[in-house]
Amino acid sequence: MSSTAVVILNWNGKDFMKKFIPQILSRTDFSGGSVLYVADNGSQDGSVEWLRETWPDGEVRLICFDRNYGFTGGYNRAFAEIERSGAKFDYFLLLNSDIEVTDGWLGELERFMDSHPRCGACAPKILSYDRRTMFEHAGACGGYVDRWYFPYCRGRILSKVEEDRGQYDAPCQVFWASGAALMVRSELWKQSGGLDESFFAHMEEIDLCWRAQLAGWEIWAVPSSRVYHVGGGTLPNNSPRKLYLNFRNNLLMMYKNLPDGARGRIVLSRMCIDGIIACLYLLTGKMSFFKAVLKAHRDFRSMRRSVVRTAAACPVTRPKVTMVALALKGFRYPDGKIGD
Repeated sequence: MSSTAVVILNWNGKDFMKKFIPQILSRTDFSGGSVLYVADNGSQDGSVEWLRETWPDGEVRLICFDRNYGFTGGYNRAFAEIERSGAKFDYFLLLNSDIEVTDGWLGELERFMDSHPRCGACAPKILSYDRRTMFEHAGACGGYVDRWYFPYCRGRILSKVEEDRGQYDAPCQVFWASGAALMVRSELWKQSGGLDESFFAHMEEIDLCWRAQLAGWEIWAVPSSRVYHVGGGTLPNNSPRKLYLNFRNNLLMMYKNLPDGARGRIVLSRMCIDGIIACLYLLTGKMSFFKAVLKAHRDFRSMRRSVVRTAAACPVTRPKVTMVALALKGFRYPDGKIGD
C-alpha cells in the first residue's frame, strides 16, 4: 500500500486549521502509513500552541520554522526535514490550509498514481468553498498555458469560472496541477530539487510541473478526488503583491524552461504583451497594478542572471492556442479537450 506525507504549510492560519484539520482527519484514511504534517512558517497567531494542545499525541505532526520562508522555501524545508527524520513516503502532498477535503480524496489520488507510473504529479478537482457548484480559480480541474505562457484551467479561463456539471470528470493529462492540493511522486521531488525558492510564492507549481515534463514525467488532473478551496487565504486576488509575483515568476519560469533557440524571442514578445497590459492598468487608473508589472520586469531582468536553466531530456511542445482565441470561443470547453 502506498504512503503519502500530507503537509499543510501554515502561516498565521489558525482559524483555517481549526476549521479544516478535524475534517481532514475524519475524511482521510491514514491507516496505510500516510501521515498528516503541519509545517509552520513562523506564525505569530498561536497556531503552534494550538496544534500542540489539540494533538499532544502526535496525530498531527508539527514542523516549526524560525520565520516565513514563503510557499517554496517552506515546503522545501518541510520535505527535507521529513527525509532527515528517516520517514519514507511514496508521495508528497502539498495541501493549503484553506482546503476542505471530501471522503476518500487521498485514496483516489494514491490509486491513480499507483496505476500510472509515468505520472509525476497530479491534483484533484478543485471547487469553490463558497460557491459549491463552481470551479475554484486556483487550479479548477487541471491547468494549461497558452502560446505566451499565460496559465488557465479546465473550468477557469482568466476570471471566467465555469459551473461543475461533470464536463471534466474524466482524468486528463494537463500542463500543470495546482499547488493548492498537489500530489508529487517523492522520487520526482528529490530528482527535481523541489520548488524554486527564488519564486517565493505563485507560479512555482507550474514551474515544477514544466520541469517534470522536461524530465519525461506526466502531469494529470484526477477529478474523482474532490476538494473545496476558500482561496485568497494568504494574498487576495486583487493584491498588487500577488500580481507582481505572478508577472515576475512567469517570466522566470519561461526563461528557465524554454529551449535556447526560442527563449529570447518568446520572452521578449511576452514582455511586450505585459507592457500592453500595464498600459491598460494605467489608463484605467490602477496605478498600483501598473507599478507592480514594471517592478516585476525590473526584478526579472536582475534575477535572470542567476537562473539555473532546466536540462531537457524530453522536449515540451509549445501550445498554439492564445487567450484571445479562448475568449472568442466563450471561455469554456465542454468536451474537456484544451491545449492544442
